[in-house]
Amino acid sequence: MAAQDDAMDVEEQPTEIDEGLYSRQLYVMGREGQARMAVSDVLIVGMNGLGVEIAKNVILAGVKSVTLHDPTPTSWLDLSAQFYLGEAELGQPRAAVSAPKLAELNQYVKVTCRDDELNPEFLSNFQCVVMINAPYETQLAVNDYCHANGKQFISSEVAGVFGSVFCDFGPEFVVSDINGEAASSCIVASITQASPALVTVLDDQRHGLETGAVVQLDGLDGMEELNGRQFTITFKDAYSFEIDCDTTAMSPYKTAGYVNEIKQPTTLAFKSLRESLTAPGEITLSDFGKWDRPGLLHMAFRALDVWKSKHGGAYPTPGNLEHAGELMGELTTLNEAAGEGEFKLEAEQLGSEATVKVVQQLSVGSAGVINPMCALLGGVVGQEVLKACSGKFMPLTQFFYFDATEALPDEPLPIDQVTPTGCRYDSQIVVFGSEMQEKIMALNYFLVGSGAIGCEMLKNWALMGLAAGESGHVHITDMDSIEKSNLSRQVNYT
Repeated sequence: MAAQDDAMDVEEQPTEIDEGLYSRQLYVMGREGQARMAVSDVLIVGMNGLGVEIAKNVILAGVKSVTLHDPTPTSWLDLSAQFYLGEAELGQPRAAVSAPKLAELNQYVKVTCRDDELNPEFLSNFQCVVMINAPYETQLAVNDYCHANGKQFISSEVAGVFGSVFCDFGPEFVVSDINGEAASSCIVASITQASPALVTVLDDQRHGLETGAVVQLDGLDGMEELNGRQFTITFKDAYSFEIDCDTTAMSPYKTAGYVNEIKQPTTLAFKSLRESLTAPGEITLSDFGKWDRPGLLHMAFRALDVWKSKHGGAYPTPGNLEHAGELMGELTTLNEAAGEGEFKLEAEQLGSEATVKVVQQLSVGSAGVINPMCALLGGVVGQEVLKACSGKFMPLTQFFYFDATEALPDEPLPIDQVTPTGCRYDSQIVVFGSEMQEKIMALNYFLVGSGAIGCEMLKNWALMGLAAGESGHVHITDMDSIEKSNLSRQVNYT
């Protein structure tokens, strides 16, 4: 199957934005951002539980097209998190099965399935490329092309309760609005006759500006020479800032006037994946209680890729402590091989019991792709795709790691507890054990509200098998009616 471009008929992108469908989103993205998304083509390589979450989020948001690429046959381990795969699809290609179901989410988004080689000719068709649980060798080849040709690249991986994200939007990526907040506007209280001039605003409102912001002065009585002019400011305190202007010869300021922030586009320079692997720079912190964890996870995921490359792409066997020891050995080898200027762990951290435990936890559960991690990282990566397509909001720079080791037992579970059994909950059993799965299936939950978040909760609970046992029950109540705007946020409504 080279392509399925004609498999799903969709409406052409409307010349006008469907405000009824995207009304909530327009408050955040703005019409310009939504319009940019509506002409963006996205490629998602990898259609496991994480890949389908990202695809769902991006399609609902309203890009022009989403192309899925993943000929991997469906296995039992997929069913814990991939909500468009079931027992009837075992052995069938993940992308081909998922495409027609994802296409139903948004009539304006063209969803296709391709299995072309990931070469420059194919990649040139897309603005944003997303790779899921792909080996670094493949990621590097694709990222090299994207970085050199103005394409935005995102990769992500879920391995048990551990996850990673990497973003490279190119050497010159323009962000039209860094924070999405309303532009600052204040009343002027005084302007000094000096060089540089000090502007003070009324003390009933902080100006909210930072050094480098651009402002325009208007309506001044006295010092009218400044009216209509724009200046780059230097922050002094919450109520004053300096403008690079000599006002000593101007008429004195008397009264009135406004200072209005003029938002400016910002150009960001991203490093390629090849550069970033050995010199990641400052890694985005996901948990302030784990300030030393990002660097460790960076090296651990690199070591995991090396281990997989030596074992035919397979993850360590669930619960196998020997494999965990081998993974720790690969991490140590990578750390010792780091050259001058390259990132490495300090000897104290490398040899600590805490490091060994984290690497062990990563290894024994890495084969499991579980729904809660996919839902979380699917949201994070989905946001990054929208940033890439709209040019709005500050992207991740550049690595992001997350773990939920608090959810794991203190000691590794016995192998018989984490061995897959050939059921749809195998990925969860690999991570949390069969006894925990039985407890989850016996739960009784009451959900109040099935809107955007409620629908996500129901989907997640169903994939986890929550209340799926004979004694388990889920009760739902929500008196609200479905509106058109719900369709851009809620996966269970079409």
